[in-house]
Amino acid sequence: MNRYELRRQDYSLSGDQTELQAVYAKFFRTRCPLDVVRAAEATGFDKDLWEQLCATGATTMALPETAGGDGATLVDLVLVAEELGRTIAPVPWIDHVVGSRLLARLDALRPEAEHAAAIAEGRRIVALDARVDATSGRRLIPAGAVADHILVRDGGDVVELSFDARPAKVDNIGRLPMAWVDPAAADRRTVVGSGARALAAYEFALDEWRALTAAALVGLVSETLSVAVEFAKNRYTMGVPISTLQGISHPLANIEIFVQGGRNLARRAAWFLDNEPEAQRGLAAAAFVHASEEAAKAATMAVHIQGGLGVSAESASSAYLLRARGWPLAAGDPGASAVRAAELFAAASN
Repeated sequence: MNRYELRRQDYSLSGDQTELQAVYAKFFRTRCPLDVVRAAEATGFDKDLWEQLCATGATTMALPETAGGDGATLVDLVLVAEELGRTIAPVPWIDHVVGSRLLARLDALRPEAEHAAAIAEGRRIVALDARVDATSGRRLIPAGAVADHILVRDGGDVVELSFDARPAKVDNIGRLPMAWVDPAAADRRTVVGSGARALAAYEFALDEWRALTAAALVGLVSETLSVAVEFAKNRYTMGVPISTLQGISHPLANIEIFVQGGRNLARRAAWFLDNEPEAQRGLAAAAFVHASEEAAKAATMAVHIQGGLGVSAESASSAYLLRARGWPLAAGDPGASAVRAAELFAAASN
């Protein structure tokens, strides 16, 4: 097996990637404790945390150098997304970097363009419609309540929308800054791409969104597992830790299996999108569907292990469970994502 073929099967991190993940693990751990998350639930967005995150270069790193960025790979971004999910940080980083990368791919984010620097640096937030089958009409946008620029598909066009007054946030179990957006009601509407090329670029952006969201869900479950394990080690019944009981230890082991498998699948999907985007088109959708299904199951089990404490309003596990169930719904009908994955794998086998 030559070195390139080996790399297609080996998703271990380089030294730089390990350091990158450690930097953002420390950032989110120190800047985003659970009380920060709780305080932001009314809006789904912590502006101070967002500004601190942007100051680290987390938004500029995602863009190619031609758009004034640092040219980070999608694998690099997956590592940041996992740490964001680990702390369920109330910032629309995934939506913003995917949207800004789409603008760059459509040549609508050149360094000399108006507001390009503000988008690159996160001073103006970009959001996009993450649903699989949305091509017209009013739709829910995951970061629509905080975005300055909203990207949607409208028929055969990719359109950038902006509003003088941002759409109102709607309540949702994922605690996202989600809002209903009607393209026809936008104050400004700019077509940034048309035809098959633009729609293909948008679909590629959705694959990036799926891979990053899958990674965030892996991080979320990993932290939920840590909370459940710590509880199980310190909770006793009949003189022994409950972690020694098969009814507890086996489900915890199953959650760890998901964490490891989901992490590898998200990184694999990101690597192929970076290096061989046409070779495994279904991987990102598969990673998202797998993470969406298993994250909800794993977070539910973690809550059950803690009994009544797990479902209490102040419990960390309950906060993680809500997001494990809610974040995947930003893509709309979960079944549509599963169908999309099946279609892509079927097309590749023909």
